[in-house]
Amino acid sequence: MKDNKGLVLGLFVAIISMSTSLWAQNNTSYWQQHVDYTMKVNMDVENFQYTGTQTLVYTNNSPDVLNRVYYHLFFNAFQPGSEMDVRLQNIADPDGRMFVDGKSRIASLTPEEIGYLRVSSLTQDGAATSFVEEGTVLVVELANPIQPGAKTTFEMEFKGQVPVQIRRSGRNNAEGVALSMSQWYPKLAEYDFEGWHADPYIAREFHGVWGDFDVSLTIDKKYVVGGTGYLQNPQEIGHGYQAPGTKVKKQKGKTLTWHFKAPMVHDFMWAADPEYLHDTLQVKDGPVLHFLYKNNPEILENWKKLQPKTAEMMEFFSKNIGEYPYDQYSVIQGGDGGMEYAMSTLITGERKFGSLVGVTAHEMAHSWFQHILASNESKHEWMDEGFTSFISGLYMNEFMGEKKDNPFEGAYKGYYRLATSGKEQPQTTHSDRYDLNFAYGVTAYSKGEIFLAQLGYVIGQDKLMEALRKYYDDFKFKHPTPNDIKRSAEKVSGIELDWYLTDWTQTTNTIDYGVKSVKEMDGKTQVTLERIGLMPMPQDILVVYEDGSQETFYAPLRMMRGEKENPYASLSRTILPDWPWAYPTYDFTIDKPVSEVKAIVLDPSELMADINRDNNVYQKEAQ
Repeated sequence: MKDNKGLVLGLFVAIISMSTSLWAQNNTSYWQQHVDYTMKVNMDVENFQYTGTQTLVYTNNSPDVLNRVYYHLFFNAFQPGSEMDVRLQNIADPDGRMFVDGKSRIASLTPEEIGYLRVSSLTQDGAATSFVEEGTVLVVELANPIQPGAKTTFEMEFKGQVPVQIRRSGRNNAEGVALSMSQWYPKLAEYDFEGWHADPYIAREFHGVWGDFDVSLTIDKKYVVGGTGYLQNPQEIGHGYQAPGTKVKKQKGKTLTWHFKAPMVHDFMWAADPEYLHDTLQVKDGPVLHFLYKNNPEILENWKKLQPKTAEMMEFFSKNIGEYPYDQYSVIQGGDGGMEYAMSTLITGERKFGSLVGVTAHEMAHSWFQHILASNESKHEWMDEGFTSFISGLYMNEFMGEKKDNPFEGAYKGYYRLATSGKEQPQTTHSDRYDLNFAYGVTAYSKGEIFLAQLGYVIGQDKLMEALRKYYDDFKFKHPTPNDIKRSAEKVSGIELDWYLTDWTQTTNTIDYGVKSVKEMDGKTQVTLERIGLMPMPQDILVVYEDGSQETFYAPLRMMRGEKENPYASLSRTILPDWPWAYPTYDFTIDKPVSEVKAIVLDPSELMADINRDNNVYQKEAQ
C-alpha cells in the first residue's frame, strides 16, 4: 500500500501556495487590556546586577472594576527553595538542563549566583500602593480602584540580579553568552474574561498583556545588544546597526545607552555579549533580519549559511499563515535551547546545520503562534507549541530535503507512545500540572501538531490551510482560545467540529477503528467496520482490486453535518451514508465479489491518529 500512503499528504505542497480570500469575524463583545511600558535600566556587567525604573500606563478595557493587580517577578524562581526548585526535585522525570547528577542546579546556587527581582517602590497615579512579594508574584493592593475604560499610571523602582543560566534566562550560558535577558523585568499579569492569570513561574509557559514598550538600557560599551524592538539611536551605537555610510558618534565614558521601542507586543527580551558578531539581511518585501552570534570559528560557517534560510522561512510562514507585521526579526545565540520572544529568538548556536535551521524555523514560527496569535500558553500550550511544530514541520519537509510522505510522522509516533502508556492527561491540563515532563512534551508538541494535521484529514487539506489563514486574520494581536481555531475552521469548511475539539483536547479518548469482517453476499462484498475507541472520526476507505484498479469510499460522521471534498482526485469516490457515532459497527457494500478484492485500507493517508493500525487493513490471504 506504500504507493497510496502519501495521497492526501502530497496535497500540502500544492495547497500551501494557494491564495484565499479572508473575512473578518464579528467579535463585538471581545475586549483585552493594554499596557505601555517605559523602562530605564542600568546593567553592571561585573556583578550582573541591575537597577531600573518603570512607568506603566495601564488601560482597563474590561467591564470590571479592578482593586488589585499582579506582577510577575520571574527571576525569583532561580533561588534555592523556590517553587521551581521544589518542583524540579519532586517530578519523576526532571529537565536534564536543570537537574544534573541527581541534583537540582537551582538548589546549589550561592547568593552571588541566584536570580532575584525586587520592587523597592510602587505608586499609582502618585499615591502609594500596598504590595507584597509572594515568590515569583507581586501582589498589589491599589490606592484607587481602576474603573472600566479608565487608565492609571504605575511608577516603579526595581533592582535585580541575573542568575547563572539554568533555564532560558541567565548569565554565562553553556556556550559563553554573557547575558540572555528574558523574563527580566516586573511584568504586569494578564487579566481577561477568565480573570487574573498570575501564575507562579515553574519553568513552563507564559501569558502577557498587549502593549507598547520603550526601553533604555545602559551597559558597558564593549557589549553588543540585540532583541525585541527597533533601535532608536543607531548612530550613537554602531555595532552594525547604523545605516551604511553613516558616521557613528563617538560616545564618552565606559557605557552606552541602547534605546529600543517595540509597538504592540506582549514581551520584551534582550541579549548582550562583548563578542557578538552582528549581521543583517533584508527580506524581500519583508523585515530586516538581525543575526547575533559569538565570534567562534567553529560556528561561523553555519551561521552564515543560516541567514538566507531564515529569509526563506520568513517568506514561507508569511505566505501560508499571514504577513509578518513587524519590521525586524532577530536570531540571537543564547539561552539553553530555543525559546521564542517578541520579534526575536534565543537559540543555542553550537549545532549541526540541520539542527540550527530546525530550531530557528520552530522559534520563528512562534512569531505567529504566540507572539501574534497570543493564546494563553500556560493553559493551552498545544495552541502555540503544536501549531508551531505543524507549520515548521511543513517548512523543513519542503525546504530541507526531508520529503517525507508524512511530515508529521514523528508527532504521531510520540502521541501513540503516550496514548498507550497510561500516563496521558487531557490537553486542558495546565502546563504546570502535568505529572511528567514526558506527558507535557508529547501533549503540547506532538498532540498539538496532530490537532492540525488530523483536522486536515477531517475537513480537507485545502480547507485546513485556508482555516489557518482565516484564524490569523481574525485573531492577530488578540488572545485566541481553542474555540476560536475551531470556529475559523468551521466557517471555512462548513463542517461542525465541536465533537473534534471536545474529544481531542478535553479528554484522553482514543481513536481506534478496524475492518471487522469482509464477506460475500449475493455476488457482492459486504464490509463491516467497527469503532473500538471512544473518539469518533469519519472514514476514508481505499479498496484495491486484483486487477490493480482502486477506488475510495467515504463514510462521513453524522455529527459533522457535512462532507469534505474528495482528497484523492485521481480516484473515483463513493460517498456512503453518515455513520452515527453511537453505532459501534457500520456496514457498506462493494459491487464486486470478494474474489476481486485484494485489500481494504482505512485511512491510507495515516493522518487519522488511530492507536492500532494493525486492524485498519484487510488483505486477501495468498492462495
